[in-house]
Amino acid sequence: MTPKDVVELAKEKGAKMLDLRFMDFPGLWQHFSVPISELSESCFEDGFGFDGSSIRGWQPINASDMLVIPDPLTAQIDPFFSETTMVLICNIADPVTREPYTRDPRHIAQKAEAYLKSTGIGDTAFIGPEAEFFIFDNIRFESATNRAFYEIDSVEGIWNSGRDECPNLGYKPRHKEGYFPVPPMDKFQDLRTEMVLTLQNLGIDIEAQHHEVATAGQAEIDMRFKPLVQMADQLKWFKYVLKNVAYRHGHTVTFMPKPLYGDNGTGMHTHLSIWKEGQTTFAGDKYAGVSQEALYAIGGILKHCNALCAFTNPTTNSYKRLVPGFEAPVNLAYSSRNRSAAVRIPMYSASPKAKRIEFRTPDPSCNGYLAFPAILMAAIDGIQNRIDPGDPLDKNIYNLPPEELAKVPSAPGSLEEALEALKADSEFLLKGEVFTQDAIDMWIDYKIENEINPVKLRPHPHEFFLYFDI
Repeated sequence: MTPKDVVELAKEKGAKMLDLRFMDFPGLWQHFSVPISELSESCFEDGFGFDGSSIRGWQPINASDMLVIPDPLTAQIDPFFSETTMVLICNIADPVTREPYTRDPRHIAQKAEAYLKSTGIGDTAFIGPEAEFFIFDNIRFESATNRAFYEIDSVEGIWNSGRDECPNLGYKPRHKEGYFPVPPMDKFQDLRTEMVLTLQNLGIDIEAQHHEVATAGQAEIDMRFKPLVQMADQLKWFKYVLKNVAYRHGHTVTFMPKPLYGDNGTGMHTHLSIWKEGQTTFAGDKYAGVSQEALYAIGGILKHCNALCAFTNPTTNSYKRLVPGFEAPVNLAYSSRNRSAAVRIPMYSASPKAKRIEFRTPDPSCNGYLAFPAILMAAIDGIQNRIDPGDPLDKNIYNLPPEELAKVPSAPGSLEEALEALKADSEFLLKGEVFTQDAIDMWIDYKIENEINPVKLRPHPHEFFLYFDI
């Protein structure tokens, strides 16, 4: 779609407002709106000014002026606003130099795609994330000097099996039994279908929707794989649509990795394949029907997994899910069917075109514009340096004897460990200036100052249960 096409589409749809959206550094969509009369072909070059000092992880106050440059390929009509509003996803630029902003996550994703082409390894990286989420009915939380609590509620929560609901009709999934009985046990079929239809109306291809393993409305909607930047854009629409559809029905959606104690956390298994001239480079005659290049890509992901987690599992809460011995894939091994390995080669289809690798460690709290490029850069590094992933691990990892399990490395146990790994292992991300040292340093500093230290300094409610009577 050209700038001229966008202007004509706005007229055709009767748009009254233009909503300009972009991603802050940690990963939340930001926006501001202008009257549709401000939309012209020239704005795709001139951009719109805004204050970058108010965006998390961006400019200091003395250099706050920034530009958003709309991408005409991203034009959509918002499905929720009362007045017809055209949405354009934007890139960020310096108003003086007109250069792309190095801390703009979307620019990092674009550079990753360009770097892949420059290597000759491939011309397209296809990404397919399986973003899980929870649908809750109520959430309250507070963190103050003298008190801290959270309280979640759901009509599906097994803890409400004894609640007087006038009447309580039962049908509440037990812990780890939500995958996936039919209604009335599954209470959100219609809500998830509305989410799917809304996404499809935006041109987002959906493969499936279903309840997930946990009680209390855990769910999954799977998008069909797309090129890296397109999928990072779609992931933002995905979260936006799910939250807003739930909101208008009196529910709330969270992509927090571990909101419930004692039940499954929320992951985002991420599928990757690299193609060249219309053909996959990952199909071959090696283990599980993949190519040597695919095995090297796995080697790169396993080698750099600890550093990758700083972007793919970027919250302190992420590591409440990534705990050895439970359901999360923390073991740095690969397998064709073993879901306890960090990397899996899906075996659903015999078609060579379907050959891909599935990195199972990530969760949906991540910023796709950063996580997807980081995964791709690790895979490219594996291919360039012929990193051997070792032998596959097709045994049940959790049944291995201790001496054998000790030989299987594990993902980081905390965000702090992941950031330390990123400090020590970031060279592969700097190739082609895909990530800059400034962006990596800002990510580390932001996470330590705004997340790790505030969590570390606060008493945990369970500590009162354990220690108050000492």
